[in-house]
Order: sequence, then C-alpha cells, then structure tokens
Amino acid sequence: MADTPTYGRYAEIPYDQMSPEQQEGYRSLIETRGALGGPTRIWVHNSKLVKAAGPLGSYFNPGGYSLSEREREIACCIINSKWRSAYPTAAHERRGNGVGLPADKVEALISGRPTSFDDKREQVVYEIATCLSNSRWASKGLYDRAVEALGHEGITDLMCLMGYYTSVSMTLAFYDVPADAPGMAR
Repeated sequence: MADTPTYGRYAEIPYDQMSPEQQEGYRSLIETRGALGGPTRIWVHNSKLVKAAGPLGSYFNPGGYSLSEREREIACCIINSKWRSAYPTAAHERRGNGVGLPADKVEALISGRPTSFDDKREQVVYEIATCLSNSRWASKGLYDRAVEALGHEGITDLMCLMGYYTSVSMTLAFYDVPADAPGMAR
C-alpha cells in the first residue's frame, strides 16, 4: 500500500496492489455504483464492507426509492453538514441546487439555519432530518405528519438514507477529505 495520502489523509490502493478480495470488492462497487467516488474510495480497503455498502448506496440512486431527489437532497445537506464533512457537503450543495432547491434554502440547510418548504413532503423531510440530526426526540405530531406525508415506506427510506450518509460523512470527515479531492486516477 502506498504511504503517501492521495485522498485526504488516506493513501488509496492501486488496483494491481489490492488483495484478490479487495479487487473483488472493487469490481462489485463498480457494478453497483459506477465509478468509485466519495467514501467508496476508502471503503474498498474493507472487502466485506463494500459488498454490503455498495448495494445500499445503489438503492439510493435516482428513481430507485420512494423519495424525490429534492427530498433526498434536503436530508443529505442536513446530515452531511452536521458531521462537518467537506467533500459530501459540497457535493450535495451542488446537487441540491441542481435538482431545483432554491439556493437560499440549500444555504440554510448546510448552515443549520431555519428554513421551510411549501411542499408538505419536503417540509416533513426537513423537520425529521433536523430533529434527528440534532439528537432530538421526534414528537407525536411530527410522527403523525410523517406517516401522513411519506408513509412508512418513505419514512424508512429517509431513515436509511440518513444512516447511510452518516457513515459517508463520518468516513470522509475522519480522513479529512477536502471538498475538491480528485483522488487517484483508476
């Protein structure tokens, strides 16, 4: 393994220096996720983890689950910035703007400032993500609004999306990956 960091503090492993298990994990990530980016550049080190994380991350590709892309980006902006993780926060700031969220709302989401949404589902996603990312108790009223707006499928998709992006953010924050990190060419 290289000693010189190539992705924040992490020294990526060239494919030809990976163990057979790591190469298999790398190939499974490419099959489920496409090009390696974000934390998968680091997770590939753990061949067992990538076999589990790759399909979960792939589940959250556009159109594959019950949340809209705007709803997804509301939650992603909140959870990534909560962990002060530069790489995914910058990526989801761009993505939030790209899916049509107003720039002032995206700024509020990543800065932890209050905002609101006219769309009932987006507002509930915002309230849930804010509540849980601040380690607060979800009130019965919020629960009732969430069930009405998102249903249990939407709620569980949101919870798992937030959990997935917590692991994304924590990985990239720990390895101090900057917002513009290109990583090693593969």
